[in-house]
Amino acid sequence: MTNNLVEQKIIETIARLSNPESYKLVCHKHMQGEPLPSNKNLTRVIELVREILFPGYFGSTTLKSSITPHYMGVYVDELLELLTGEILAGLCFECTDESSNKIEKHKEGAQEKAVSFIEFLPEIRRQLVTDVEATFLNDPAAKNFGEVIFSYPGIRAITNYRIAHKLLELDVPLIPRFITEMAHSETGIDIHPRAQIGESFTIDHGTGVVIGSTCIIGKNVKIYQGVTLGAKSFPLDKDGNPIKGIPRHPILEDNVVIYAGATILGRITIGENSIIGGNVWVTNTLPANSKVVQKRPKDVPFTDGAGI
Repeated sequence: MTNNLVEQKIIETIARLSNPESYKLVCHKHMQGEPLPSNKNLTRVIELVREILFPGYFGSTTLKSSITPHYMGVYVDELLELLTGEILAGLCFECTDESSNKIEKHKEGAQEKAVSFIEFLPEIRRQLVTDVEATFLNDPAAKNFGEVIFSYPGIRAITNYRIAHKLLELDVPLIPRFITEMAHSETGIDIHPRAQIGESFTIDHGTGVVIGSTCIIGKNVKIYQGVTLGAKSFPLDKDGNPIKGIPRHPILEDNVVIYAGATILGRITIGENSIIGGNVWVTNTLPANSKVVQKRPKDVPFTDGAGI
């Protein structure tokens, strides 16, 4: 291929890529100097929050009582600056006001939301303590709390979820979804930040778990890998598009256990103390103390697993 031909092909490709019709649905127009959300900064935000919530496990936090306030102060100062910037970026991203003072208009609100989030960190820690304890108690293979905090993907995903959920409650746009999708990429666990999840929540193994945006999960619930808490159908508007924002995912009451591969769909309720077996499909409300398992074929003898 001659140099002239290479140059011609490159020029033609640049022209096609520059055609506004080709990118009108995937282009975000923003003012010069307007901040955009940063994966790098949000990764650091999550690192900082973990260092604050689990002192002694992440970063260089010491457990000496006389020095801990110093480390906490350093982490919180950095968190306030970074989180304020990312919240500002999210507010600007979704703001349709293109006036010249758009950034200034959102700065104070961004800082207020960041401060409110930081004030809530002790409560997030309390919630996560219950999750860590429940995970440890529910897993015979877990040797100690440290192993759970350091290495269990369920705790990593639940931590990101609880952070993102609070930010969503503070009306922070875009950023909460970034945070839960970061955990999704790392762990294979997909929890929508809008879901409502009670304390002492356990996700065992975790890969392939999906929890939809309008799910409500009570206290002391345990789910295994491959569980889907999804929507059965999507009501359509007059143009044939799914109607957004309506409750369409399951409600799990307290003390429910759902085993691997189960699929629970629609706005149904699984009553407290119920057990859902592996690889079953549930689309109807179940009363408290229910037990749903796959039907065993008559020609397959029962075994208690001895010798396997």
